[in-house]
Amino acid sequence: MQSFISETLDIILQNTKSFENVVFILPSQRAGVFVKETFKKKISAGFLPEIINIGDFVEEISKMKKVDSVQLLFHFYTIYKKQEETPDSFDVFSSWAFTVLQDFNEIDQHLINTREIFVYLRDIHRLRKWSVKGEFQETELMKDHFAFMEKLNKYYDTFYQFLLENNIGYQGVLYRESTKKVTDFIHRNQQKKYFFIGFNALNAAEEFLFEQFLLNGNAEAYWDIDKTFYESQHQAGSFLRKYKTRWKYYQQHPIQTIKEYFSEKKHIEVIGASKNITQIKYAGEILAKLPNYNNTALVLSDETLLPITLNSLPATVNAVNITMGYPLKDVPTTSLVFAIFHLFINQEKLEKKKENLFYHKDVIRLVKDTTIYRLLQIDEQTNIADTLSEAIAKENNTFVGQEEVVTFLSVVSEEIKKTITTIFNPLVSISEFLNRIIELINLLKENTNELEKEYLFRFYTAFTQLQNLHNEFGYVQDLKTLHQFFRQLIQSESLSFQGEPLQGLQLMGVLETRVLDFENVIITSVNEGVLPANQQQNTFIPFDVKIEFGLPTYREKDALFSYHFFRLLQRAKNIYILYNTEHDVFGSGEKSRFVTQLEMMRDDITEKIVSPKVVTSPVQLKEIQKDEKVLERLQELAQKGISPSALTNYLYNPIAFYKQKILKINELDDVEETVAANTMGTVVHDILEELYKPFEGKYLQLGDVENMQKKTKELVTFYFSKHFKNGDLTTGKNRLIFEVANRFVENFLLKEKQLLKDENNQLKIIATEQELSSEIMVEGINFPIKIKGIVDRIDELNGVTRIIDYKTGMVDSTNLKVLDFEVIRDLKYHKAIQVMLYAFLYTQHTQFNFEKRLTAGIISFKNLKSGFLQMNFSSNYRKPDNAITEERLEEFIAEIKNLLTELYEPTINFIEPTDLPY
Repeated sequence: MQSFISETLDIILQNTKSFENVVFILPSQRAGVFVKETFKKKISAGFLPEIINIGDFVEEISKMKKVDSVQLLFHFYTIYKKQEETPDSFDVFSSWAFTVLQDFNEIDQHLINTREIFVYLRDIHRLRKWSVKGEFQETELMKDHFAFMEKLNKYYDTFYQFLLENNIGYQGVLYRESTKKVTDFIHRNQQKKYFFIGFNALNAAEEFLFEQFLLNGNAEAYWDIDKTFYESQHQAGSFLRKYKTRWKYYQQHPIQTIKEYFSEKKHIEVIGASKNITQIKYAGEILAKLPNYNNTALVLSDETLLPITLNSLPATVNAVNITMGYPLKDVPTTSLVFAIFHLFINQEKLEKKKENLFYHKDVIRLVKDTTIYRLLQIDEQTNIADTLSEAIAKENNTFVGQEEVVTFLSVVSEEIKKTITTIFNPLVSISEFLNRIIELINLLKENTNELEKEYLFRFYTAFTQLQNLHNEFGYVQDLKTLHQFFRQLIQSESLSFQGEPLQGLQLMGVLETRVLDFENVIITSVNEGVLPANQQQNTFIPFDVKIEFGLPTYREKDALFSYHFFRLLQRAKNIYILYNTEHDVFGSGEKSRFVTQLEMMRDDITEKIVSPKVVTSPVQLKEIQKDEKVLERLQELAQKGISPSALTNYLYNPIAFYKQKILKINELDDVEETVAANTMGTVVHDILEELYKPFEGKYLQLGDVENMQKKTKELVTFYFSKHFKNGDLTTGKNRLIFEVANRFVENFLLKEKQLLKDENNQLKIIATEQELSSEIMVEGINFPIKIKGIVDRIDELNGVTRIIDYKTGMVDSTNLKVLDFEVIRDLKYHKAIQVMLYAFLYTQHTQFNFEKRLTAGIISFKNLKSGFLQMNFSSNYRKPDNAITEERLEEFIAEIKNLLTELYEPTINFIEPTDLPY
């Protein structure tokens, strides 16, 4: 394969013998490396020409220095403040100024008469608010916008003048100034010969510059385009056809290096893949089949996929050269910096600045960041970050103070202690905050690998630049603005790769492929909305105004990407085009129009759809055998006592029972920010115990309940402070839960009053929160099994003994309707098992005389209108049967014994259920 660079150099070498005063101007720095390498192969000795990219060339002609967008923004704000009586704050200004600077840049690059375009824009807006009757209603927002459009020209003129005086500028300024100085530059460099190689889409300033050099006679331009596109009406050739008709130079001279390679035989595959990850993985499979990568390019249309791509390259790729930068937002250090920002942003949002308290999740996120976590490692078993997070959870601290953090740092070195303590200092100034981060980066670099050092160095330079700009201008007044600015900065910044540019696989973005040719080309994400990009443009200049003044719109952008796409295929032999078939946020699921065009131009294209290999494996339910240790632990449990909730837990999920009761694994402690359901349940139970305890063994009177009502609010507050340690109950969801708990108790007491208002009702409180236990013998088990439980309340209403269990959740009467104890294992009846076991324990404890009437059931606080929900053994809903008789208890306990037999049977394993509902 003869590359464009090689062909062009052959033509140049025929007519040029000495390269001492020759300059090659190329579209990119990257192309220059390949030109040098090809040149060395073609000449045995002599001077290489000067090789320069177009950006540096324009800088040389304009004699001005290009500065980055961040620096320009600060300068622009200085100009803006002088123009305005009541200027926007810097954070508001920066939200629109980036767009304005982009528009200024485009206007200058295309040499638009700024006065004309800004007057045109102003007049459009004046027309919009004109009305025949003069009744146009302007909102404040509209007034601001119209006023802003009126002033654009003034901003531009003043800012442009400032940049000229300081000899700095954005790219557009350099272009506009270079067109003014090009005649003088050519005159001073008459002895030099200039070659413009591999260009296509030029802005108006570049067109002017190129033509001036060509007309002067000491320059030549070599275009890289195929006849197929140039001689037809194809979009890819639109730019060159335009230059051919408009430039004076091309009225007398032919266009150089138009070849015909596209129509040659090629191997082309168009591959649809579901999701981006599948595309990248399949690209890895294609690479694995190639014998070598010296003439291979993997082109990412969507450059955000670079991190995934680097992890998906096959092992055979031992050298890779990456031309795009690694996005700074994907670097691990970014999460550390954001963790520090969030400490103080959330502190302000949650109004804890005065006390210098930090939200617990922000503190844990910071100390558990990989680099900080490494600093806090004491030995293999101990890390301060873990100790601190455990302490926060134990104390249920939603907010953590600096002192609490410092107490845990006593065992680390003085330097680490000082730097981490400084991070939690109260916020004094932006300059001091930036210093903290720079100091932390200095500390971290001592304890990292080479790659992490690169990350840290990039952030060090970014924060040093911010520090210098802040010290010079002082525009960033608060942390919110700095955070927003830092966010904007890392979105556009990237980490450059270093490597041997001429060896191995070339991994590049679409724009980086300019001038370069490869035998094997793999292009990913060739979807509409990616290649070409969508039509949205961030600008203050409307589409029709752009058309009027000859500014590029999305149509030119499409033509530019069309050229890059088809140029890449011209000389390639093996082409693999991948696109995403899924309709999701990453792409429309529609292959690019460029692929459709390609399919219409050629009949040698293979199309296919690929999908990941799905390896199905049977679901393995967890199963745990009962070995000696397990049986030993079960025997201990029999001695200690099994609660009704433990039995229902076993019925629901034997594996959960095993973890909880055999392995003794408790749930992980975490900070309870919102009151949990079990915490509220505990609070309600404790309040009712305290209210009813003094009346054990007594008949309850109406006045007793009225006295209880007076204490309710105070007890709710007391028990919440006991069970919801350090939690805030004054606002938000917690306040609502507090009020719900209070309402539960109040409504319960109201129900109790209604019961006692009837003089025929006699209510005696027998016991509250009574601990009961009883041992039962099960056939085949040679030791007794103790069943134990705590009954919330036992009372006697008009001679009927009632076993009552309180539930703060929702319970329905159907949960307690049992016609046959064989079905009691169903989840629906687990609450019935609990109350029946309480009834059994009570009858055993008191040697209950079954001549008296006994009932058992639940009071559900979410279903209080239904009152006391009792066990019901009747199928006739008109005639419920609530009595718990000796026979029924025996029948129930027989079923429980069957359950215990299964639990203690060594050959029956703990097996995970197949259909767990939750």
